[in-house]
Amino acid sequence: MTQNNVHPSAVIEMGASVGKDCQIGPFCHIGSEVTLGDRVTLKSHVVVTGITEIGADTEVFSFSVLGEIPQDLKFKGERTKLVIGARNRIREHVTMNTGTDGGGGVTSVGDDCLFMAGSHVAHDVQIANRVILVNSVAIGGHCLLEDDVIVGGLSGVHQNVRIGKGAIIGAVTMVANDVIPYGLVQAPRGELDGLNLIGLKRKGAPRSDIMALRAAFQMLAQGDGTFQERSRRLGEETESEYVKKIVDFVTGATERSFITPGQ
Repeated sequence: MTQNNVHPSAVIEMGASVGKDCQIGPFCHIGSEVTLGDRVTLKSHVVVTGITEIGADTEVFSFSVLGEIPQDLKFKGERTKLVIGARNRIREHVTMNTGTDGGGGVTSVGDDCLFMAGSHVAHDVQIANRVILVNSVAIGGHCLLEDDVIVGGLSGVHQNVRIGKGAIIGAVTMVANDVIPYGLVQAPRGELDGLNLIGLKRKGAPRSDIMALRAAFQMLAQGDGTFQERSRRLGEETESEYVKKIVDFVTGATERSFITPGQ
């Protein structure tokens, strides 16, 4: 606990592990099985409980609650975890729950993510790197969000949904089925309106790959056969790694159907 700036009103339970140069503000409560990496900052009134790990250089703002038990009636007190990576920014009133035995036991967050005020990450969710949840987004249990996903404000993601790499969800959208990588989904009931071309360009995607993605999207929207059959044909015909990412995602294991073009 040396080298840390801990406010006198903060409560750190016996057994908690606090890294170097952490900043723990007034009225924070850190549970006995919590691990904080180096240079973690907790603003005032933050609760970190359960078996929770927070990676280095993460900043947590006031009134967030991390590591509480799942909001799942099947949960019977089993020992499960919340693991949060490095350099995340977790804004006011964010909630993240631990996992359940039925979902693998771990809720996980990668690195360099931004969780805006009031967003919620439910039990057994797997969030990758550089993900942004805008204000009041709710991610249901067992969801998977791949790298560079953005979910617009006041949107909800149904449990067991997968959102592929680089996809963007517009504000006030209900997402009830899987979203392909680089997809653009908007409208109240979640319609696949195209590709996240702005995001692709900002990430430096080659022009040839963007053209290949445009053609792939047209084939998925208008080609013969089922959505999965069209995707498999794409995999046989394309040389673009971006298109192959979509094919692998569509042909992978899932418990939901897909939001398809023109749906």
